[in-house]
Amino acid sequence: MLVGLLASTFSVAQMLTPSNNGEKPAPPQVSSSGEASAQEAYVGGSEHKLSHQPEGCISGTILDQTGAVSVGASVHLILGDQGSVRELQTGNNGQFIFTNVAPGSFRLTVSAAGFTMREFSSVLGPGETFIVPPISLAVAPAMTEVRVRETPLSPVQVADLQLGEQEKQRVFGIFPNFYVTYEAEVVPLNTKQKFRLAWKTSVDPFTFVGTAALAGVEQATDTFSGYGQGAQGYFKRFGASYADVLTSTYIGSAILPSVLKQDPRYFYKGTGSTGSRLLYAIGSPFICKGDNMRWQPNYSNVAGVFASAGISYLYYPESDRKGLFVQNSLIRLGELSFEGVLQEFVLRKLTPRLRKRASDQR
Repeated sequence: MLVGLLASTFSVAQMLTPSNNGEKPAPPQVSSSGEASAQEAYVGGSEHKLSHQPEGCISGTILDQTGAVSVGASVHLILGDQGSVRELQTGNNGQFIFTNVAPGSFRLTVSAAGFTMREFSSVLGPGETFIVPPISLAVAPAMTEVRVRETPLSPVQVADLQLGEQEKQRVFGIFPNFYVTYEAEVVPLNTKQKFRLAWKTSVDPFTFVGTAALAGVEQATDTFSGYGQGAQGYFKRFGASYADVLTSTYIGSAILPSVLKQDPRYFYKGTGSTGSRLLYAIGSPFICKGDNMRWQPNYSNVAGVFASAGISYLYYPESDRKGLFVQNSLIRLGELSFEGVLQEFVLRKLTPRLRKRASDQR
């Protein structure tokens, strides 16, 4: 048994002795599936650990445009190689710090409510503590949002627009032609607008020019001789004529139309036969549209004419008052009929603004 034990011991020793006579052992083989041996995997892992670079940190301070620290500003860190984003907010001292940051290029974006966004980019070295220069935020420009919503105009507003156009109507571009409307769709005037039109007419420069011309004719023909001649007689005639304009305009075209709810304007017809238009124009002092846009007797105009004639007894010479009430009333009604004929057939063609508006509509 001793001999057998020694033989066995010798055989084991022989197996443990290298058989390549001092040569280095062969490298580990790669299996047919492409997998490396456990020893190779360990070496590769060691090389990877040796190539890993230490991480660093990035810190800085955010200020506003006055130099004060900006608290609660949002800071985003974007790493160039990895494309990952990290975010934090500045503290009470306006500072921020990102730790455990892989070395390489990076970009910071800073934003805060009411300020424009700022950016900063650089490169972080291995194990470096990178201090970003102070970043100042500028106040964002004010932006005003305007929302336009179409709101229908009220009847008063529409009437104001139409009346504004009428107040620009002048024959030959000179003589006022305010008391006529050529609009197909017309909104009635309220009391304020009726008085506005009366005031516009009574203070127009050419109202004074026409009154002065009439006083001159009366002076030359010695009408109302009780006023006499000379400058005193002329100014009395001028004052009486202008008083006639005021009373007839305000009573017949503002006061009574407001009380009786009637429209003082001439409504241009423009269609139909010549005869129908002529009758319409002649009858215009006696028929009008109410504020309800329906035709009705023109009580305002007729009563206004007679009221104005009655008031004239207060300032015309006593010697010339006989028959003045009826005479002046009939003359005024005749004048209004003649004005209606001119409005229907002549004056529209002589008003430049109306021609321009007609060409614009075409």
